[in-house]
Amino acid sequence: MSNDLSGAKWFKSSFSGASKDCVEVAFLDAGVGVRDSKNPTGPALIFTPAEWSTFTAGVQHGEFDQA
Repeated sequence: MSNDLSGAKWFKSSFSGASKDCVEVAFLDAGVGVRDSKNPTGPALIFTPAEWSTFTAGVQHGEFDQA
């Protein structure tokens, strides 16, 4: 599957501050893109809406919290 990301509107969390050490997210027609803010022309991961929903639900429920 090939995705043209040239028109994507990338954003990062408002909690990120001025640092460039973040991930950026873009909502796409076919899913959600995620990329490294330090390398905006580099590769991006593309998730289906179901995958993104499962991931964000896991974040909200603390599944990725480190003890």
